Amino acid sequence: MKKWFLLLATCLPLLAQADDTLTLDWIDLIPEAERKMFAENGMPMIDHNGDVTQQNLVGNIREELNNSQVKIPGFVIPLEGDANTVTEFLLVPFFGACIHVPPPPPNQIVYVKFEAGAPVQELWDVVYVVGTLKTQTVSHDIAQAGYLLEGVTIEPYDE
Repeated sequence: MKKWFLLLATCLPLLAQADDTLTLDWIDLIPEAERKMFAENGMPMIDHNGDVTQQNLVGNIREELNNSQVKIPGFVIPLEGDANTVTEFLLVPFFGACIHVPPPPPNQIVYVKFEAGAPVQELWDVVYVVGTLKTQTVSHDIAQAGYLLEGVTIEPYDE
């Protein structure tokens, strides 16, 4: 009986920690007031006629998400690493963002750092990235990100 109690006492903190992870969707990164505006007026259209590198910097971040443990799906745009692992990348909500079309606003781009390196997967597939989200602006040549994620794991997208 003592062994079961010890095992249970050891595992409960791990289970509680897993429950603290917020599963976010991209709309969750936009403040509520801005979401209401999109509900009324619809999402802004992407202009393919202009400079495809020009990023729209309009939009705020959600400060209350700072230091949250999160899990968010997205597409990977590698920035640093080698042929087998990537140590820094942009996580974006749709395929081709920052490459074929103008980058989304900063509150729709997450700059991810994996110090140990994450395996390079099929980059056209959606993945979940799990880690600590920071409300920190990160500028890169490709785009400005409104969030920084200190990545812990990458999981296959299962929905």
